[in-house]
Amino acid sequence: MAKEVVNETVKDHEYAPIQGIDSYIAKCLNLAYGEGSKALQEGRIAGAQSISGTGSLRLGFSFFSQWYPHKDIDVLVPKPTWPIHKTISSLVGYEPKEYRYFHPTTKGLDFEGLKEDLNAAKDHSLVMFHVCAHNPTGVDPTDAQWQEILEIVKRKKLFSAFDSAYQGFASGDCQRDSYSLRLFQEHTDDIMLFQSFAKNFGLYGERVGCYSVVTSSQAERDIVQSRIKQIARPLYSNPPIYGARIVDVVLGTPEIRAQWDQDLITMSSRMAGMRQGLVDKLKELGNEHDWSHVTSQIGMFAYTGLNKDQVTAIREQHSIYMTMDGRISIAGLNPDNLEYVARAFHGVTTGKEF
Repeated sequence: MAKEVVNETVKDHEYAPIQGIDSYIAKCLNLAYGEGSKALQEGRIAGAQSISGTGSLRLGFSFFSQWYPHKDIDVLVPKPTWPIHKTISSLVGYEPKEYRYFHPTTKGLDFEGLKEDLNAAKDHSLVMFHVCAHNPTGVDPTDAQWQEILEIVKRKKLFSAFDSAYQGFASGDCQRDSYSLRLFQEHTDDIMLFQSFAKNFGLYGERVGCYSVVTSSQAERDIVQSRIKQIARPLYSNPPIYGARIVDVVLGTPEIRAQWDQDLITMSSRMAGMRQGLVDKLKELGNEHDWSHVTSQIGMFAYTGLNKDQVTAIREQHSIYMTMDGRISIAGLNPDNLEYVARAFHGVTTGKEF
């Protein structure tokens, strides 16, 4: 069955068209926006297969910089964010500005600062959001906070750029993880989306992604689609096919899709278990610091709250490596190393070595 789907998908061609594999693109849009999406049902979303998330951002920001009618705008990215957001927006001529996002004291969302900065932005500015499992902090707005953010976006006529690298990999539920995007697209057409399947499909090396833009009509969709292809052609001619074929088959074959959905639950549950396990081990050791942020954050990464001196100490004394801002990869924890890591955290935060 899988072979039949693959053959039907690409019609046995050796390479995909400029926009990529059409059936794959359709499944990407359905996964992200949902079957109930009005824009999707009306055929108003332009989409193109991209070279993973980075390629999607490059394609999308190039299109946006060339064709967005409002030029005197800000490009706002959360502080902190995935560095590529700044790099690529700079490459196409923007000077990205940061809006407050992570609160170093609470180790949660700086919601008041976020709202204040979005309200201070120029009308029609572009704002970068993470659909779920914010990289690198693991801190997401609540549903109610997303609704407040949407009201600011609508009032300021902001253009929302959503990065989606962890759909299904954060909570185990694809629909749950796309709440922010689906909420926004019910109320505004000023949206573009950057998808990556490196994490939730484990296709890092295959470079599998999708870029899409919500438009106001099918006629506008056709024009946008043409412009995107004009940008893609001199960048990479056409995207790689093998990873996209895998995603196409998985999303298009009910029994395989069911297995993938279960795998997402397994992986997201494992990461949640490691978060809770780390906090529990620290409590068992008598550590009195508040580690609740580790379990309230979500996804692959956690901002531990360790400072630079503690990060250096844990590296030199225990060979545990993380970025200097204290971010760790939750996926790197397992039942065999959990206690070792917890003891190291306990040591550098209390001075009581094990």
